[in-house]
Amino acid sequence: MTNNRPLIGIAFFITANFLTAAVDAVSKHLTGEMHALQIVCGYFTAITFFLLLYAAIRRMPLRQIYVTRRPALQILRAVSMVLTIGTLFAGLKYIPLADATAITFSAPLIIVALSAPVLGEKVGIHRWSAVVVGMVGVLIVIQPSTTMHWAVLLPLAAAVGFAIFQIVTRQLTGTETTFTTLFYTSAGGALMSALLMIFVWIPLDLRQTAILFGIGALGVGAHICFFRAFVYAQASFLAPFNYVKLIWVIAFGFLLFGDVPAQHVLLGSAVIIASGLYVFMRERRRAA
Repeated sequence: MTNNRPLIGIAFFITANFLTAAVDAVSKHLTGEMHALQIVCGYFTAITFFLLLYAAIRRMPLRQIYVTRRPALQILRAVSMVLTIGTLFAGLKYIPLADATAITFSAPLIIVALSAPVLGEKVGIHRWSAVVVGMVGVLIVIQPSTTMHWAVLLPLAAAVGFAIFQIVTRQLTGTETTFTTLFYTSAGGALMSALLMIFVWIPLDLRQTAILFGIGALGVGAHICFFRAFVYAQASFLAPFNYVKLIWVIAFGFLLFGDVPAQHVLLGSAVIIASGLYVFMRERRRAA
């Protein structure tokens, strides 16, 4: 059952998006050294390692790690996460970080569309309007010319995967522990990506291994924050705040790749943030 504390949910959600933006930026750098599937496999393997290390330190019983009431949803969450990260990392090899991220922001439209029939949430005209306005901001950012490259299909597929991921996460918050859900997602993701990665695997040096474990640690933090966010707020309410990730991406793009955002990127970002703030202010008035 969800607690009606939207401010806390937003804080967790924005923090999660900051951490995933950091993962995306580092992964874009790694795509010049190894195949995206190997990055995905290393990422999930590192997350699994940290989770099992934590369980060992806390001496958690095995049943507390793997017992789940909803195994089908746990598997679906893992599949959707592999789809999301795999297609996004592959797209980052061809598309600038900010452009690829902006394209994935079609996910909130999918979330809002599915939250009513799947989750039974009431989605009114104000939430729809905020998401649509946010999408206008995304179009301002990416500019029509960027959609001509075939690789835009990859972040679009990532958007579908991420929408499914958030919907399933929302369904699991009422019955599953955060740790169990993270374990199934990471272990399942590592296994599925490993089966494909064997065809493109290359030996790793110590630096590359350390980087993969680093993004794995960031991923653990991001997953925890996502899970907690859905405890405090509805999926359709949090959907517009996916757009805030673009701000983090612009910052990482400048710091790591020297990318200076153009005026249309800044304008679109302002529209995106405004859409999220509109939903938040309206929810606060309703709760008062």
